[in-house]
Amino acid sequence: MDDVFRALADTSRRRLLDRLRTRNGQTLRELCEGLAMSRQAVSKHLAVLEAARLVTSVRGGREKFHYLDPAPIRELSERWIGQYESGGPNRPARWKRSLEEKPLMDKAEFVYEIYIETTPERLYEALTDAEFAQRYFGGWGPRSDWRVGSPVLWKMGPEGAYEDLGQAVIEAVPGRKLAYTWHRLQPMHRQLFDSEEEFESARTEQSQVAFDILPADPASLGVKLTITHDGFESAESEMLKGVSDGWVMILSTLKTLVEREAR
Repeated sequence: MDDVFRALADTSRRRLLDRLRTRNGQTLRELCEGLAMSRQAVSKHLAVLEAARLVTSVRGGREKFHYLDPAPIRELSERWIGQYESGGPNRPARWKRSLEEKPLMDKAEFVYEIYIETTPERLYEALTDAEFAQRYFGGWGPRSDWRVGSPVLWKMGPEGAYEDLGQAVIEAVPGRKLAYTWHRLQPMHRQLFDSEEEFESARTEQSQVAFDILPADPASLGVKLTITHDGFESAESEMLKGVSDGWVMILSTLKTLVEREAR
C-alpha cells in the first residue's frame, strides 16, 4: 500500500490516472498529447504507476496499451477512508468509467492482464466456483462441471436462474487455463440496434473467452491472469464493446476479493 500512496502523491501521475479513467487503453503517445511533459517523463510516471499496480499494460504489435486498475485505490479507500466515515458502514469506491473503450489495436478482440496476490490453484478455483463467481460478477456468472465439452450455464442477474445459452467448455486445466464459449446477444440487447434485421444478424456471432494463469514471480505469492476475449466479427461488435468495459471491473473486483481472503 505504501507504493500506492507514493504513486498518488504526484500530481502528474494523478493526471495520468484521470486520463485513463476517462478513456482506458491508451498508448504512450496518446497519453502524452496535451501534457506539458516529455515522452520520457510520462514513461517514467507510468512505470511508477505500474509498480504500484494502479496501471497495467498490454503489448499489441508495436504499441503498448495502458489500462487503469482501480482495485488498489478501492482497497486504500476502504482501509483509510471508509472506516472513518461517519453515519454508516464502509462503502467501496464507485468508479465511473467511459463507455467508449478502445479495443486493443482496434482488432476484434479484448486482451487484458492483471496481477493477483494468490496461488494459481486458488485463482482457478475462484474462476470455476459458481457461488464465488456471483460475488465478482455482481450477481451474474457461470456454472459448469468444467469438463471439456460440458455446457456452461449462465445466471442472468441476481434474481435469475441458471440458463443454457449455448455456451460450452473449450479447455480446463486446473491452475493454468480456463476457456469457454460466450453467450450470444440476448433480447435485452435489442435496443442497441437500429433495426430488427441488424439485431438478428449480430445474434449469429458467438465469441469465446480464455483465462491464462501464470506465476508472476516464483519467489513470491502472485500470479498473472491474462484474459483474451475474441472471435468477434469486427471491432465494432456491440458485444465486444460491452465486454471490454465489463471485464476490467469484474477482474478488479475478483482481485480485491481473492486478496482480501488471503489476509
